[in-house]
Amino acid sequence: MKITKTDRKLNVPDNPTIPFIEGDGVGAEITPVMQAVVNAAVEKAYAGKRQIEWKEVLAGGKAHEKTGEWLPQATMDAFREYLVGIKGPLMTPVGGGIRSLNVALRQGLDLYVCQRPVRYFKGIESPVKHPEHVDMCIFRENTEDIYAGIEWEAGTPEAKKFYNFIHDEMGVNKVRFPETSGFGVKPVSREGSERLIRAAIDYALAHDRQTVTLVHKGNIMKFTEGGFKKWGYELAEREYKSALESGCLVINDCICDAFLQNALLKPKAYSVIATMNLNGDYVSDMLAAQVGGIGIAPGGNINYQTGHAIFEATHGIAPDIAGKDIVNPSSIILSAVIMLDYLGWNEAGKRIEDALERLFQQGIATADLARFMPNGKSVGTKEFGNQLIATL
Repeated sequence: MKITKTDRKLNVPDNPTIPFIEGDGVGAEITPVMQAVVNAAVEKAYAGKRQIEWKEVLAGGKAHEKTGEWLPQATMDAFREYLVGIKGPLMTPVGGGIRSLNVALRQGLDLYVCQRPVRYFKGIESPVKHPEHVDMCIFRENTEDIYAGIEWEAGTPEAKKFYNFIHDEMGVNKVRFPETSGFGVKPVSREGSERLIRAAIDYALAHDRQTVTLVHKGNIMKFTEGGFKKWGYELAEREYKSALESGCLVINDCICDAFLQNALLKPKAYSVIATMNLNGDYVSDMLAAQVGGIGIAPGGNINYQTGHAIFEATHGIAPDIAGKDIVNPSSIILSAVIMLDYLGWNEAGKRIEDALERLFQQGIATADLARFMPNGKSVGTKEFGNQLIATL
């Protein structure tokens, strides 16, 4: 059955249809493990009263092989129709056409929030002394900034035309080497910023997280990143004044380079982060490294207005280890946990998180994590999934 959205509410039947993309490279290994774990957790949490109906859709190498297209229209149509989906990692097509399949999905469905929760699991070895102090949720704007892909290669007629325009029409004299410069445009809008920051604030209030920090580089990029900061404060004052006055919401901001330092030195000072596309890319991966690496970093791409969402493994296709039964499936499993929470099936997601932590505390993990654990017991991808199901 289809998930629907009315007003601000997601309507989830007991047997929702969830489209999924298996993914390229290691996707063929991690996606079935994720599905088996989710099925078992849902069964145990709801005693068989709820069940996900998985619907495979194609994208990436598998789609190109079967249809000649990297991202078939049928796949986009399925995500639009069923609202919520999940995907494995996708390869980047070589040559012209689609620059990035992931970006195409986000922009095509207007999935303006990249939600990246980062927390520590006991038993994981970390390069920092107190990884347990890291507990943040990053809201990364997903559709604007330099990821809009508006750029021109150095030496092309388009680059020359762009330079001539900004030089002759706009009076720009700061391009040091115009003949050999590539150019890019960084769009940051009030509307795009506000809807991202609104989602971050709503999440903070719903999850009893008092502080939302606007992370930006507005001291240098005054009208794009500076605009993001300005619009964020104005939004909070206009729409959340009572929450601010009662003290249950605090809005502050931090320059991005200072935040990267502070996240190491005083991570407990931060809870919910709202930031732009490029900053969010850096910030989310840096925080993931503090708690064990991208192999256990989940992610979701969400449009809170329409209800559309695609959850995903945040790592790449890892062709060097594909087919060897050694890849860590935790990223896509934890992304499924975010998906379950988004559906309102929190009990199933909590079972998975608790089971993961119990395994890690016992030293049971795939090789990427087990090799650093004092009592590490390395298991394969499938076996890790089986052990996780047995621990639910």
